[in-house]
Amino acid sequence: MKINKFTKMIIGKHNIENGVLLAPMESVTDLPFRVICKKMGADIVYTEFIASEALIRDVQRSINKMQFREDERPIAVQIFGSKIESMVESAKIVEESGADILDINYGCWVKKVVNNNSGAALLKDLSLMENMTKELVKAVKIPVTVKTRLGWDENSINIIEVAKTLESTGIAALTIHCRTREMAMRGNADWTWINRVKEKVNLPIILNGDVRSPQDVKRAFAETNCDALMIGRAAIGNPFLFKQIKAFSNNNEIIGEPSLEERINTLFLHLNLNIESKGFPRGLYEFRKHYSGYLKGLYNSSQYRQRLVVAMSVEEIHSIINELLEELNHYWATKPDQELGVGN
Repeated sequence: MKINKFTKMIIGKHNIENGVLLAPMESVTDLPFRVICKKMGADIVYTEFIASEALIRDVQRSINKMQFREDERPIAVQIFGSKIESMVESAKIVEESGADILDINYGCWVKKVVNNNSGAALLKDLSLMENMTKELVKAVKIPVTVKTRLGWDENSINIIEVAKTLESTGIAALTIHCRTREMAMRGNADWTWINRVKEKVNLPIILNGDVRSPQDVKRAFAETNCDALMIGRAAIGNPFLFKQIKAFSNNNEIIGEPSLEERINTLFLHLNLNIESKGFPRGLYEFRKHYSGYLKGLYNSSQYRQRLVVAMSVEEIHSIINELLEELNHYWATKPDQELGVGN
């Protein structure tokens, strides 16, 4: 079941083989989560998307989104906006930050973004998309990439024209989320468009949408001519997916769910990174959304999650987790055939 199709993607000075990338996701791909995913095997990690207008106004929240650690490299910073001048100024700020790649968001479907003529709205204005991208490529020395969608809706799928237009601007790679803006995150991603685009352009093409497992990765590389894959929602609460994919693709090894020890160790590593990055108590509070992912499927874990999300100190969290471990040990003593327990 090993992935026997070899792909190599070159973006600037970065050579990525059978690449699996972490998608940019608002309120998800912050520094702590990116570090975890990088440790698990993600080849390139992307920041949350950053509004160009906020970045040039030196809004602290946007500056914080752009901060990264050396062990995250190569790292891409994604920006979005509707004004060329603001986007160019933002691009220069991104380059000065030391980022490896500048990524442009032409795919965000969220209403407040498209209503400001940003994100996927540019799929309806290819002239602005072309001019903006040209100026950004000229403005910085680091590689510029783009993430977009198939089109605005099923009646206006224009990804081939978009790809040709963007290739002419000099971008280094194009990520295609294989849904339209109208679909948002609904329905099935249509991977067949990847080969149709590859027939028309020489750009590296990164497939995004419905890549949820090592088996999906194998199928995507087998069925399409994509140069790399990007994983988004499937990694939320499950950064271990990157480790499973790499074992599957590189070593012909199918590994199961992470052990309890790996889950708990990663939970505390992530928690500590969150507090280190965001300070206390904010780092503690913002970590609460991650407990369900790390404890998913563990016997009787729901009552412990309810306590964890109101815990006020790291010491209290350690105490609650220790109680959970004691209950799991007792459970396994009576049901030795259960590896992680059942229920929630």
